[in-house]
Amino acid sequence: MNQKSFTPTEEQRIIINHTGSAFITACPGAGKTRTLVERARTVLQDGEHRRGVAFLSFTNAAVEELEARLRGLRVLPAPLFPSFLGTFDRFLWQFFIQPFGIPGIAVLPRLVPDKSDWEIVPFPNAQPLAFRLFDRQTGDADEDSLKEAGFDVETRNINAWETAAIRTQKNALSKGMIDFDDVRWIVSQRLGDSSFRERVGKALAARFFEVIVDEAQDCNPADLDIVAWLRTAGIAIKVICDPHQSIYQFRGGVADELIKFAKTFPDDQQLSMTGNFRSSPAICAAVVALKPPGGVATVDKPLGPHKHDSTPVHILSYPGTKVTSAIGAAYQKIVEEYEIPLEVTPLIASTRPTGNNAIGQPTVGRTKEMTLLLAEAAMQYHFAFASGNRKEALVNLHRTVLYVQEKIPSLGSYHAHVAETNLDDGRWRPALIAIANGLVVREGETAEDWLARARSVLSTGLVGTRKIGQRLRRHNNLETVLSQPPLRSSPARTIHSVKGMEFPGVCVVMTTQTSGGILDFLKGSPAAKWEEDARKIYVAASRAERLLVIAIPHSRVVRLKALLEKHGCSVDVTELARD
Repeated sequence: MNQKSFTPTEEQRIIINHTGSAFITACPGAGKTRTLVERARTVLQDGEHRRGVAFLSFTNAAVEELEARLRGLRVLPAPLFPSFLGTFDRFLWQFFIQPFGIPGIAVLPRLVPDKSDWEIVPFPNAQPLAFRLFDRQTGDADEDSLKEAGFDVETRNINAWETAAIRTQKNALSKGMIDFDDVRWIVSQRLGDSSFRERVGKALAARFFEVIVDEAQDCNPADLDIVAWLRTAGIAIKVICDPHQSIYQFRGGVADELIKFAKTFPDDQQLSMTGNFRSSPAICAAVVALKPPGGVATVDKPLGPHKHDSTPVHILSYPGTKVTSAIGAAYQKIVEEYEIPLEVTPLIASTRPTGNNAIGQPTVGRTKEMTLLLAEAAMQYHFAFASGNRKEALVNLHRTVLYVQEKIPSLGSYHAHVAETNLDDGRWRPALIAIANGLVVREGETAEDWLARARSVLSTGLVGTRKIGQRLRRHNNLETVLSQPPLRSSPARTIHSVKGMEFPGVCVVMTTQTSGGILDFLKGSPAAKWEEDARKIYVAASRAERLLVIAIPHSRVVRLKALLEKHGCSVDVTELARD
């Protein structure tokens, strides 16, 4: 939707002018972000309101995009106060944790985002288990999660780990070290106190005229409870979402809970936005075909600049069971035929290794080898200049360098170290960027050459008695990790990393392991275990503006083609040859 000109549809106009709370469902490409920006303009430019508007979303990328839109259209006030713009988690931190601290704890709270990655090791040489596997209050571990983590629940007793998990939480709280899971639990406890609830509710209502919760499909049940409380505090709440883009494993979002929450709004507060300003007719049809069962099966009318585009959805049928670079090469050929720049046509997969394989960037599996961890972190950082997520990649490299230098005992203890050493002001970045520049793979350089240079770069900051050669050892897979993708290729991205974004072209990679189950689920078979994977494909495909390519194993092509054509989608199939 054009930044400069905006003529709202009737549905959008109703939302822009709607006073009071509302639950708003918006299909992909319906222009929800621009609509809420115009709603903000209406509120903030009304001289009757001296209070602010809180804009909340659930990822930093979404907040940055929203901020850019607001500033670009000169809607965001300067100074921002009394308004607020940030993630839902940051909102809770600023208004519930910073002013009031942790109940019963005298020390100031410190944010440790990777707390769930801490390792629980109850005795020497015990199998380390991630803290996320344990209930923070009881220490209880979920049996299915333990099995997935490789813990033999049939022959081993988990009691020692559960006791250690409780001890870990108590020690962390005594030091004020909390993550956003703790934050939500603390806020829920605070809101159980009627006096506190009333006092803080009045304070927030005095500051905010309206709270806009964007991308609300990423709410988890605890978040929804807090949003419901804000409504009772007398603040107008605008909840905007597409429930079918709720990816369960992202922040624990649950679509069913969101749909139940919608029913707590009166009929005149349940609004919707239809129509698609983003995608072409074929993509609009494909998106509704890939929508999980239970949603409206009507194809959204294309309304944007691609509404007359006749480009079909392309299916790449690949042989065998493995994702290979043949997919990336075929996708590149299609992209170039449509004269779309490669850098804005990501190849999207559920996992990073799958995406990398499709563009010819080899990866190694899970490893504890410091050499491979460092090489992979360095390569991720330098690839991030093309694929995005540079901040995340820099943090990951910092974490790995500290681990190699033995300044932290495990990768999961990174943020605890940053908090305890007061490095959260970011002053480590210039030195780390210098290290990163020293870890670039140079033209004609062998893996042995790179390893020698890496040892030299990191040797000055070592802690402990082990020499650098004992930490960064030769490894047969090092050359694989250091290999680079073709100079001309689309960037590989994960589905999570592109949530809320849009691109001229997209290739969605479906794998042998999940594509059959996804198609079963989309056809209405009772296969709840595939619901998460199906939603991911829906999210990924709906990012496309003009070109959508789906790579799928040859054995599943007929079923996918039939599903798309059933919903009026024009399809073109390309058979990839065996290597």
